[in-house]
Amino acid sequence: MLGAMTVEDVAARLLDAQVDWIVGELTGPQLADLLAHDVDDLLRIGTSVPFGALVERESLKRVVRRSVSASGDSALVTAMVDAIADAVYALPAADEHGLGTVIPREHVDALITKLLAMRQLHDQAMDRMAQSPAVADIAQRFVGQLVNDIVTQNREKVERLPGAKSMMSLGLGAAKRVRAATADTFIGEAAGRGAQFAVKRTNAVTRDLLRDAPLREAALEVWDLQAAETIGALREYASAADVREIAQLVRAIIADARDTEYAAALLDACVDAIFDAYGDTDVTTLLGDLGLGRPELLFAVQQVAPRLLTTLHEHGQLDGIVRSRLAPFFAGDAVRAILADPAATAPAKQATTTARKAPVKKAATKKAAAKKAPTKKATG
Repeated sequence: MLGAMTVEDVAARLLDAQVDWIVGELTGPQLADLLAHDVDDLLRIGTSVPFGALVERESLKRVVRRSVSASGDSALVTAMVDAIADAVYALPAADEHGLGTVIPREHVDALITKLLAMRQLHDQAMDRMAQSPAVADIAQRFVGQLVNDIVTQNREKVERLPGAKSMMSLGLGAAKRVRAATADTFIGEAAGRGAQFAVKRTNAVTRDLLRDAPLREAALEVWDLQAAETIGALREYASAADVREIAQLVRAIIADARDTEYAAALLDACVDAIFDAYGDTDVTTLLGDLGLGRPELLFAVQQVAPRLLTTLHEHGQLDGIVRSRLAPFFAGDAVRAILADPAATAPAKQATTTARKAPVKKAATKKAAAKKAPTKKATG
């Protein structure tokens, strides 16, 4: 029957049979068992392969840099930022769950306590702000407004006394004339000293508040008020348009920063940290430390793979993918040679088999002779 078929015909039929078998395995009811078997095999192999041997450090750095650079400002990311911001803002579940049930109070307490205890942060931030002329101007206005409010309140009290209003008007008139006479000479110096005084005084008051005032208790009281409400109540602080705009501003900041030399150095440092910590760790243990044990991996694969393979098969793509991978093998010279003369390779394999069995037969003969020798001697 083979004589009536060409080598090409036989190879084509074998290819068809192989494709049908593989597609049947990938789309049949046994796929779940096959996936479990493959996951188990990979995890078993992973126990003997260190992460550092599987992935080269510098290669991973290049991949991470390129991935961040390519995806940071992609059309998908730009479009999805608005979509995700709107989805989060209008999420129905936000009206069903309290903020306090999502974020435990003890975590908020620990965060507030830590921030208030960071004296170095407070001092550095205030010293930095003191170097800004704009901040100095704001502080001067703040202190000036505070003083004016106090003076105004006291003036209203004093003016209630008989004759006090006339005396204050006379004093203010004299002060205005003196200020007008000396304004051109001292206004610049006074403004500078006033700004410096305002900044120093504001910083001093702020430090005292951070050190002595019950800010932790006040902050927790504010948190408790908000935590008692639903997450949806946070919509009162910003509109959907505000959230969308802020999300796009954050995306723009990240997009502009991703291609800088600092970003590249930061990504490289992260890769180095991973390799330093887990380079000698086997892949299976590393996945377990990531929370990706066998149940999680198998769940993910079984959720995605069956539908993906079924969809490809229904659209007539799966057969073509499998065939394109196997066709070069069945069209190769090795398969053609086997099909043209199946017995051509048999002698070589037979010789190898004979060579392997020969020592066994020889050894068996020697053992038999060794067993018989003592028997003859004993009989004699």
